[in-house]
Amino acid sequence: MKQDRPNYIVVEGPIGVGKTTLAKKLAKTFNTDLLLEGAEENPFLSRFYHDPKNAALPTQLFFLFQRARQIEVLRQTDMFRPVHMSDFLIEKDKLFASITLDADELDLYHQVYDRLTLDVPRPDLVIYLQASVDSLMQRVIERGREIEKLINRKYLKKVSSAYIDFFYYYSSSPLLIVNTEDFDFSKNEKHYNLLIEHIKQLPPGRHFFNPL
Repeated sequence: MKQDRPNYIVVEGPIGVGKTTLAKKLAKTFNTDLLLEGAEENPFLSRFYHDPKNAALPTQLFFLFQRARQIEVLRQTDMFRPVHMSDFLIEKDKLFASITLDADELDLYHQVYDRLTLDVPRPDLVIYLQASVDSLMQRVIERGREIEKLINRKYLKKVSSAYIDFFYYYSSSPLLIVNTEDFDFSKNEKHYNLLIEHIKQLPPGRHFFNPL
């Protein structure tokens, strides 16, 4: 810990939950480096939303190699700087692979993953944002990104369920689970400040934050 805050924070959660928005706000609050997922850089993502069956494998492999490069950059930076902030866990890549790839593709993906020899820094805190599938769908629609217009409720439900299962067993780092259903940290500064104070006082372990 550096003073009253974790050194390396990761914000995670399903599509539309607001993880990138929160990571940016936290980076500004703590005046720190920010490592973003960069989904818009994946040239296969648009193809995946149009044709999941045929585009899933290149989409996942691109994300895997991209995140491996980002993790290497993180490892080479000065970890004694005040705080590092990120909007993804490298482990979540397997989560998406498990719901988008068929059995043969998944086997190939795991072979590639295992050969990358990823030496991932362990976060001092992981913040897992939750919301209902209906809320996620509404948020995706409201932000109106062209690439996300083909995302449907069925896919969001699969992603959300995979995250729930993943974090049910997650124990690698201290975990803060935040219910964002009626908690607007992006526009409501009072809500955001409540979260900041909670993070500063958070003891190790698994915790839930549902102030409303």
